Amino acid sequence: MLSNITASFIIIGNEILSGRTQDKNLNYLAKILNNLGIVLQEVRVIPDIESEIISTVKTLHQKYTYVFTSGGIGPTHDDITSLCIAKAFDDELIINQEAKEILYKFYGSENVNEARMKMATLPSRAKLLNNPVSSAPGFYLENVFVMAGIPKIFQAMVDCLVPILKVGSKIHNCELTIALTESVIAKDFGDLQKQFPKIIMGSYPFEGGTSLVFRATDRDILKATVNLMKEKVLSINSQAIIKIDE
Repeated sequence: MLSNITASFIIIGNEILSGRTQDKNLNYLAKILNNLGIVLQEVRVIPDIESEIISTVKTLHQKYTYVFTSGGIGPTHDDITSLCIAKAFDDELIINQEAKEILYKFYGSENVNEARMKMATLPSRAKLLNNPVSSAPGFYLENVFVMAGIPKIFQAMVDCLVPILKVGSKIHNCELTIALTESVIAKDFGDLQKQFPKIIMGSYPFEGGTSLVFRATDRDILKATVNLMKEKVLSINSQAIIKIDE
C-alpha cells in the first residue's frame, strides 16, 4: 500500500448513471488526494435512492480514512444526501444557523424560500465546508465530506477542505510510454513487480504501444524501478521508448 491514509469517493446522482451528465469531479479529487499522500482506493456511482446512499456511506465510513461524496445537496425534492447522511450516523436534520445566515447574506433574507432553506438543513453534528462560489455550504460529519455535484462548486469545496485533512507521504508518479505491445513486455513487467512489490505498477495499452505507470512514495526506488524497465525495453528494441513523464 502506498499510504495508510485512504479514501473513497461516492458519486451520487441518477443523472450520472443515465449518461445525461458526465462526471468531472473524480479526476480533480484524485489528483488533489494524490498530492496529499492520500490513496483513493474506491469509487462508487450510486442512484438517488435513500437506502443505497445510507448503506454505501455506512460501509465506506468504516473502511477508509476519508469518504467524499458529490451530489444531492441542492434545493429540489431529489436532493436527499443530507437526510441520508443524518440517518447513516443516527443523527437528526436541523436548520443550521450558520448556514442559514450564509444564505441570508448571499440571497437576501426575503429571497430565501423553503427550497433554499433546505440547503441549510443539515445533520445536527455537521460542520460546514465553505462554498465560495454559490454560498450554500457543504459539510462534514466524522470522516464523511459532503459536497455539491456541480464541478465548479465541488472543486472549490475540495480546495477549502484540504487544510482539514491528514497528509501522508507524497505519492510520486512516472509514466513510461513505449512502442511495444503488452504481450511483448508482460513477463518482464510482471517480474519487475514481483521484485518491487511496494511499487504500484499498471499497464495501459493503446494503438501501437503501451503506457507503463509506476507509483510510489519513495522517489529513489521509483526511479530505480523505472530505469530497470527502460533497460528491459531497450534490450528488446532500442527505439521503443516514446517518452517518459515524471
